[in-house]
Amino acid sequence: MSRHEKSIEMLNEALRRELHASFQYMYFHFHADDQGYDPLSQLFRSVAIQEMVHAERLAERILYLKGEVTMELSQENEYVNSPAEMLEFSKKLEDDAVVMYNKFAKQCGEIADSATKRLFEDLIDEEEGHYDQFDLQGEHLEKYGEQFLALQGIERSKSMGGGGQTGPGV
Repeated sequence: MSRHEKSIEMLNEALRRELHASFQYMYFHFHADDQGYDPLSQLFRSVAIQEMVHAERLAERILYLKGEVTMELSQENEYVNSPAEMLEFSKKLEDDAVVMYNKFAKQCGEIADSATKRLFEDLIDEEEGHYDQFDLQGEHLEKYGEQFLALQGIERSKSMGGGGQTGPGV
């Protein structure tokens, strides 16, 4: 197997993981939104979009190396609906990605593919940032309870003009 073939194999595995993460976070976004947890919903939506950007970067690198982009998920979505479970699962996804990308970066260094190695290292930084965001929300949830998320959503709705004021001249 040539070094580019090995890189393409790792890039496609990473792409499958990023697509899965994006789908998973959109699922969590829909459920958090349905439950009225606006801040959590927006966090999941934002991270899902960032994961799609990661997928795009990986696909671009695969194509640059003249490989075939495989568009499949790494696993099935996890169907959990409580905020605590969503955050715990999200932290696990991000931690697993960091471990995998560290392994891939090391392997890319061993086969002298420094551009792909840098891509994986950049993704590690971003995935660690996602982990931190989920961890912080989990800490707040543990400390203040689910009402904390609901209150933030209510306050955001008020600040956006949804404060319940109606009638002429308002």
